[in-house]
Amino acid sequence: MAEQQFTFRTLTFNDIVDVCAAGLRDFIAAPKYGLFFAGLFVVAGWLVVAMLFFFNLIYLAYPLAMGFALVSPFAAVGFYAVSDHLERGVALSWTAIFQAIWAAMKRDLRWMALVVGFALVIWMDIAAIMFFGFMGFNSFGADFIEKLFTSPIGLLFLALGNLSGAAIAIFVFSISAISFPLLYDRDIDFVTAMVTSVRLVIANPVTMILWCAIIGTLTCLSIASGFLGLFLVLPIIGHATWHLYRAAIEPVPVPLEDNSRIAAAGQPER
Repeated sequence: MAEQQFTFRTLTFNDIVDVCAAGLRDFIAAPKYGLFFAGLFVVAGWLVVAMLFFFNLIYLAYPLAMGFALVSPFAAVGFYAVSDHLERGVALSWTAIFQAIWAAMKRDLRWMALVVGFALVIWMDIAAIMFFGFMGFNSFGADFIEKLFTSPIGLLFLALGNLSGAAIAIFVFSISAISFPLLYDRDIDFVTAMVTSVRLVIANPVTMILWCAIIGTLTCLSIASGFLGLFLVLPIIGHATWHLYRAAIEPVPVPLEDNSRIAAAGQPER
């Protein structure tokens, strides 16, 4: 596995606007793929919420919905594949897209997925511990909502719960902001990808925090719509993340003997 050093470009608010516009263009150019991959996670969201109600774990519905944003970069791998094919001018087909995803999953992308999945589990554990610690084991009742939003203990729980969730979300965002498209695109180890993602966030703190806030806000609104908003939001954010990665990382210099091969193939340099 090749060790690579990456050079970052400076990102601005205009870059965020540009990548969002590019994400929308990719979605419009290949809507059936966007709707398909988004649909998988809409259905998954419905099933998870149904299971929480069935097993009377309603108190986990909100933290799980908020934690959905933690795994959204992995959910976007299908969108990276579509944007990659569109960028290189390669014909789109279901076979080509799934082959590209499978090839990426055989590399370290699967380990990165395990990292963010573990972070989601930790977040859910923290949420459950805080809920029972503040609200008690028999807190559900007719006055639960009133107790949650009007009592001092309920307000303290909401404040600390959201602060701890925000801290975990920022951490996970930092290690995964571009690590998934980077692992999809290049054969590197997942630790290098995470370090590269964190370095990018540190190099562009204001722009990347803005991008994190946009993702979080749009994801929350989509979940509030009964997950239906994900049909639009997830494809646009997924495609946009690919373009953010491409805008943020300087291309790796290609040896002279490889330039002729790339030119003949009509493909841009990585």
